[in-house]
Amino acid sequence: MRKYVIMGVQGSGKGTQSALLAADLDLVHISVGDIFRWHVKNHTKLGAQVRRLVAAGELVGDDLVEDVVSDRLQLHDWNYGFIIDGFPRNRRQAEFFLESYDLDGVIHLDLPDDEVRRRVLARRLCSRCGMDYNLIAHRPSTEGRCDVCGGELVTRADDTPEALARRLRDYHTKIDPVVELFRRKEYVMTIDARAGKTTVQQAIRTRLGLPPYAPPHPAESA
Repeated sequence: MRKYVIMGVQGSGKGTQSALLAADLDLVHISVGDIFRWHVKNHTKLGAQVRRLVAAGELVGDDLVEDVVSDRLQLHDWNYGFIIDGFPRNRRQAEFFLESYDLDGVIHLDLPDDEVRRRVLARRLCSRCGMDYNLIAHRPSTEGRCDVCGGELVTRADDTPEALARRLRDYHTKIDPVVELFRRKEYVMTIDARAGKTTVQQAIRTRLGLPPYAPPHPAESA
């Protein structure tokens, strides 16, 4: 059983890299952001709370994140292990995590703030089906329209320069000390996240001592 934490600022590719690892190793990918987006999309009570916070330009509180992650891990559907992103978000949560789970590694995706701004401000979301796009790496065939359903592509409510600046400040204030705590426990492997997704994935596997990444043949992934 393998248990990994993946950390990195918004736009560093945590979701992409987690999905690639999870698919090959039969891990459960636990994404705090995906959980919250599901609740927003399905109009749950939690989703309404998250929507209000985002509309006000505020971040979801650490206590709420902790409750969501705790509930998710208690499902115990991770027979071969998990990779979790978006948690822990402060030193207390990190210490609890270290006491509760025997981690096999903490993957730290390192990305300069100027590259974060370039990537995040290029993101778009389909207003109809929720498909993610990025005008740098994943452009739609028809400008402004989703390739899947034809819906209008919009900017996420929290992807504004002002909101991103707040998130970057919050990230460095809260998460940098968490990374340092993990580093002192010799769990952390820092990966340069500026390269393409295949290069980054291979670097992660090399550091974890895993078999090389074999990208799917285009015909297989179509």
